[in-house]
Amino acid sequence: MDWTRWRKFRSPPAVLALIVLGSACSGGQPSPDREPVAVTPAATASRSPFPDWPKTDFTRTTVNLEEVMRGCPVRDCIPALDAEGAVELPSASGGHARFAPATTLKYSPRLPVAVVTVGSVTKGYPLHILTWHEVVNDRFGDVPVVVTYCPLCNTAISFDRRVDGRTLDFGVSGNLRNSDLIMWDRQTESWWQQATGEGIAGANSGQQLRPLSTTIVAFRDFATTHPDGLVLTEDTGFGRSYGINPYEGYDGSTRPFLFSGKIDPRLPALDRVVTLGRDGDGTAIPLSALAAVRVANLEVDKVPIAVFWAPGTVSVLDASSIADAKDIGSAAAYLARLDDRVLRFRPNSAGGTFIDEQTGSTWNILGVATDGQLRGRQLSPAFHTTEFWFSWFAFHPKTALWTAPG
Repeated sequence: MDWTRWRKFRSPPAVLALIVLGSACSGGQPSPDREPVAVTPAATASRSPFPDWPKTDFTRTTVNLEEVMRGCPVRDCIPALDAEGAVELPSASGGHARFAPATTLKYSPRLPVAVVTVGSVTKGYPLHILTWHEVVNDRFGDVPVVVTYCPLCNTAISFDRRVDGRTLDFGVSGNLRNSDLIMWDRQTESWWQQATGEGIAGANSGQQLRPLSTTIVAFRDFATTHPDGLVLTEDTGFGRSYGINPYEGYDGSTRPFLFSGKIDPRLPALDRVVTLGRDGDGTAIPLSALAAVRVANLEVDKVPIAVFWAPGTVSVLDASSIADAKDIGSAAAYLARLDDRVLRFRPNSAGGTFIDEQTGSTWNILGVATDGQLRGRQLSPAFHTTEFWFSWFAFHPKTALWTAPG
């Protein structure tokens, strides 16, 4: 590892050692929709470049394994968390995901929380915990879900864990590609790209996990909208300093760590973008441009979408103390069609809320109408992420870049 890239960060040696062992995010360009292909004989059996993965079938892969970088010497160097009753094969590290109602927790109001809704169940996963664990195996009723976060790419994405009728349990492989976490499933020891949900090596190579909408908002906003909603707690079985950022100053740097791929010069590499349209080339909305206008009304693949921005959410990749970090706000994307009507939105002068021009109803960052004719209605989320520009471009090199009209 080239630690000269990291010398500006002032993390103490113990935390730096943890990053060496646990950074989960390297270079190379993937090929979308590629079928599994045979690798060269040098990458098979006893001559595998990864001899510590003897059960992984490296004769099946969708990527060039030379694009994979080791982030640490062993799997589960960053320990995943398992919710009670959620997995068939528990993590060897024994990490536990435990939850409590939002109103019973004393988290900082500005703390970022990844919000996942499946059916009628909504849960929150604070990023200050996910930064230290990256993978949480959970269950929403009958639906097995994995909630993931890659700090070096700032990608928070959740997936349905079912593949061909079988439920998989996931962990952190310790291997990296395009500066992005490579997960592994405990059932087949296949590798999975977190940014895309694609199986890239092993028996499940070429399989695709179904993504689930994951929105990052401030804990205060989650607790106000979902006071009884369950939130991941710091009671994980590990003595982590959950309020401390192990990647201090990272989102203020100019070059991503452990990345050797191409960087598109249209934006600085670590600028945040809101991304839409993952099945194609996609669209990226610079968070700074969105913050200036608060609302973007646009169409993606002929689908009307509204993207909101609200202040009051801090970065987990800025200051050493996350509670004292800079305010970057939060962004959320929703389908702008409600019943048979397309809604168009503008920012509310009160700040942090939005008004639809068709009925004059007021909406919050979680897509809930809090006042007006449509009070109580919920917009359906549009799948999106808020991630670093370099990461999105690495997997979507033909992406469009949104600019504010006028």
